[in-house]
Amino acid sequence: MKYLFTIIVLVICSTAYASEKADRVIISKSGSTLYLYRAQKLLVSYPVVFGRNPEGHKEREGDGRTPEGQYILDYKKSDSAFHKAIHISYPNKKDREKAKKLGVQPGGSIMIHGQKNGLGWTYFISRHFNWTNGCIALSNTNMDSLWESVEAGTVIEIRP
Repeated sequence: MKYLFTIIVLVICSTAYASEKADRVIISKSGSTLYLYRAQKLLVSYPVVFGRNPEGHKEREGDGRTPEGQYILDYKKSDSAFHKAIHISYPNKKDREKAKKLGVQPGGSIMIHGQKNGLGWTYFISRHFNWTNGCIALSNTNMDSLWESVEAGTVIEIRP
């Protein structure tokens, strides 16, 4: 009976933790870390990698940079070419205006995603270098956790 009670308590606690949704995502490009917050309390952090040219704000399509600034996680994509994907609302109005001044396309389809489908086992290598086209990538296991922890509409801030 004692063990049954312990198991029930553990299940209830783990369910409560799993259902706690983040209200803010902060990415530190210099720290290669994604942080999930709820009411200014850090819930969890994950190591991440970025576009192949990570320094600086994304300015144009194909530059290999990950944007910087405040955006919204506007939808989830379960049928991605990668292990799940959450779309970031880049480009915003300011990004489009800057690209127009430069005479270039701002790019788009910036996501947080796991590893390429079928290649999740490569994470032990891919976690050591920036390889995306401007997206934010993490392990499939961490992507599963992130997927459950955020809803469409969550604010994301990407810092240098």
